[in-house]
Amino acid sequence: MLEEMQGSEQAREERMIAQIAAELGLKPGQVRTVAGLLDEGNTIPFIARYRKEMTGELDENQLRAIQERRGYLQQLEDRKSEVIRLIDEQGKLTPELQAAVEKAVKLQEIEDLYRPYRQKRRTRASVAKERGLEPLAEWLLSQPEHGDPHAEAARYVDEEKGVASPEEALQGAMDIIAEGIADDADIRKWVRRFTWDHGVLHSKAKDPEAESVYEMYYQYAEPVKRLPPHRVLAINRGERESVLAVGIEVPADRVVEELKRRMIRRPSPARDLLAAAAEDAYKRLIAPSIERELRGELTEKAEEHAIGIFSENLRNLLLQPPVKGRVVLGVDPAYRTGCKLAVVDETGKLLEVAVAYPTPPHNKKAEAEALFRRLVDQYGISLIVIGNGTASRETEQFVAGVIKGMPERGLQYLIVSEAGASVYSASKLAQEEFPDLDVAERSAVSIARRVQDPLAELVKIEPKAIGVGQYQHDVSQKRLEESLNSVVESAVNHVGVDVNTASPSLLSYVSGINSTIAKNIVKLREEQGKFTNRSQLQKVPRLGAKTYEQCVGFLRIMDGDNPLDRTPIHPESYKVVDALFGMLGLPLTAIGSEELKTRLQQMDIAGMAQRLDVGVPTLRDIVDSLLRPGRDPRDELPPPIFHTDVLDIEDLRPGMQLMGTVRNVVDFGAFVDIGIKNDGLVHISQLSNRYVKHPTEVVAVGDTVTVWVIGIDAKKGRVSLTMKGPQET
Repeated sequence: MLEEMQGSEQAREERMIAQIAAELGLKPGQVRTVAGLLDEGNTIPFIARYRKEMTGELDENQLRAIQERRGYLQQLEDRKSEVIRLIDEQGKLTPELQAAVEKAVKLQEIEDLYRPYRQKRRTRASVAKERGLEPLAEWLLSQPEHGDPHAEAARYVDEEKGVASPEEALQGAMDIIAEGIADDADIRKWVRRFTWDHGVLHSKAKDPEAESVYEMYYQYAEPVKRLPPHRVLAINRGERESVLAVGIEVPADRVVEELKRRMIRRPSPARDLLAAAAEDAYKRLIAPSIERELRGELTEKAEEHAIGIFSENLRNLLLQPPVKGRVVLGVDPAYRTGCKLAVVDETGKLLEVAVAYPTPPHNKKAEAEALFRRLVDQYGISLIVIGNGTASRETEQFVAGVIKGMPERGLQYLIVSEAGASVYSASKLAQEEFPDLDVAERSAVSIARRVQDPLAELVKIEPKAIGVGQYQHDVSQKRLEESLNSVVESAVNHVGVDVNTASPSLLSYVSGINSTIAKNIVKLREEQGKFTNRSQLQKVPRLGAKTYEQCVGFLRIMDGDNPLDRTPIHPESYKVVDALFGMLGLPLTAIGSEELKTRLQQMDIAGMAQRLDVGVPTLRDIVDSLLRPGRDPRDELPPPIFHTDVLDIEDLRPGMQLMGTVRNVVDFGAFVDIGIKNDGLVHISQLSNRYVKHPTEVVAVGDTVTVWVIGIDAKKGRVSLTMKGPQET
């Protein structure tokens, strides 16, 4: 029996592997290997980086796709087994029904097949069955050539059972027939497809006179199959806020005609009654149910799309290049409570906090300027970073004036999104980090640090609070959190982490490390001093052999005993590196030398891999790490745009050329910071002369772009931009 169960499990796993391979265009062997590696407790960043030979160099996206599809198919198989068991317990399982369930490739198909056998709440049909009207329904369905339905129904009149007349008996029988039609899996499948192909989603205002952000949907209609994801979520929100009434309209007569065609096989006295039952089945039972299903499917797809865009934006934001080697003054702007200031040194260490009142209602500009000058002189500040929240515009104008008054200092300023800064500053983590500061002062520190090392600072904030998404509050929060956490994990492991400076927040995203182990690493570091080699990590409490294997390649020791510890090379490959250096006739201390670079660039990697008995992808990664030891992949990206003077919307003119930074990418375009209070919008139609399916094909968060002004609405503070040059428009 045990062998049969194991054989069945293996057959099920092979079915899933074959299906995933076909769907993703991969070899079954690759999928099987990845499944095995995941089952062994390996993380996706680890597999992507250090198991390339085993997977055929699958990247993180492909690995996550395998993981997600496998999870779905396992859920599908579990549901198949459960449905087969439940129907079998009712004594209604036939070989044909079991085969149909086993062949299903979607959960919806399984639920359609199970629907007639599912325990239901009391319905009109179940009441009719309790009254003994099932035989009458079967007589009507047999479509007799002769007989009188009214006379047949009279046989079922029984006041004790609640059937007072032949008409009531016929109505009960028709209710049974209608429910049977509505539960038919093939009929539901056809109606679902027809509704998708021909349905039109309509929305209208519940109060046409009321002003709202949903006015474009007050009288709106669009085919279901053409609804873009962002519109689905906007309409859903309008409906949820009781502003819109929403429904799907379908050519009902065509659906009813199809149901009649499927049901009525020949002329019969029961024909009209069956036709009425078919119409009732569609309008009362099938149409509302299919509409709910389709809207649920539209929402699910829209949510996945929104989460995907948010995830891509977040990754690009996290991987923004750090501004290194500069003492920074962070400014959290405000009116009444004053601008909170925080000075941090080149390493992010807090040097001083202060408060200035250059904005209304205080307008103490002279005092504020004296404070700024003192801080700049005392600490050698070269960059002022201003959060883009309340009073940022007035603060920016004040800072630009300070910079003009100190030309010898070469001061620059930068406006950064302060999204999530208040979330961080009120968090337990911020309280532990800066117990003596108030919330606004912590926010100023966060604003300063997020230009010095965006990744290290932003990982302290709940990902969905970072503010680079679209409709992030309207999607499944569980699914959003899972996806965004995967993005943060991927970004952190892509860059690597200095184990001697990283916060517990940053360490907790390293492959294999949880928050407890992250805290234990920091605690051991504080107790015993800096780590000097990677092997010392094995002394960290709760950091076992498997965790060590998963995390160690992503942790860096920049000035330790072994120069390989500052590279992404995994310790499991150190012997390979030793052998490589032996063949090159160089010591390990040659890492970083021009001689080593020259030798490595001239080396035949395939030939050397054979001599070293190592895979080509692994040796290629080793060589790349040795050519650029200690490199930060973010350094290859262009730095942010620094300002010395302020730009007003009144300064803009159509046709004006500007440099800007992409702040957010959404379905309908990109928002670009051009140095004024509100970001300008480059509509999707203005991103390129070629057809653009989605803005992410052209731009990403953090990109520096050249734009031209094409429209200005000073009253609403809106600026329309184009990325097509004047000669292209």
